[in-house]
Amino acid sequence: MKAAVIVFPGSNCDRDVAVALEASMGAKPLMVWHRDTQLPDLDLIVVPGGFSYGDYLRCGAMAAHSPIMREVKAKADKGARVLGICNGFQILTETGLLPGVLMRNKNLKFICRDVHLRVERNTSDFCRGYAAGAVVRFPIAHAEGNYFADAETFKALEGNGQVAFRYCTKQGEVVEAANPNGSLANVAGITNAKHNVLGLMPHPERLAEDLLGGSDGKAMFDSLVEALR
Repeated sequence: MKAAVIVFPGSNCDRDVAVALEASMGAKPLMVWHRDTQLPDLDLIVVPGGFSYGDYLRCGAMAAHSPIMREVKAKADKGARVLGICNGFQILTETGLLPGVLMRNKNLKFICRDVHLRVERNTSDFCRGYAAGAVVRFPIAHAEGNYFADAETFKALEGNGQVAFRYCTKQGEVVEAANPNGSLANVAGITNAKHNVLGLMPHPERLAEDLLGGSDGKAMFDSLVEALR
């Protein structure tokens, strides 16, 4: 399996996800600077969390026009798996690789804490390591995680099984009280129609080993390695 992590000015989770990937892959991923214009043959590309370009203008809007993103889109179109985490999710919506937008949290404040998520679909390569309906715990750290899409787009997302994760209670109840940011229908992560691109606001790489306080995120990276080897 060959993987790469894209690095932008302002990325702060690129090394975290590289460590998580190496633990599952047994090899270091390639670290690719955002101004590079070419990518080798890859099975997986990760667009990590952080504050690309300082979140100026609009989260992910400037990073979406970095030279490397043309290559990321081209690789995704050819079937490579692309994982966007937090700011990476924002970048993927800005590039059009995923539908919808990420807006300011409903309370207009930055939120940093653990949340519970219900696995809605486990049919993609990202989620095969989880049981459908399982509840996992990931951290969030964002000010713009409020997912929104127009009614027609969201109906298509639901119909195509593209909602991968929803915010929920520890018992798996998808209720407003469990929604940290006002996200439409408690959406925490979605895939594209071909299910080879996943974006999610919570950080699986931050809980990928017991020394970090939990390992619920490790199954995502293990699942990718198993599927792509």
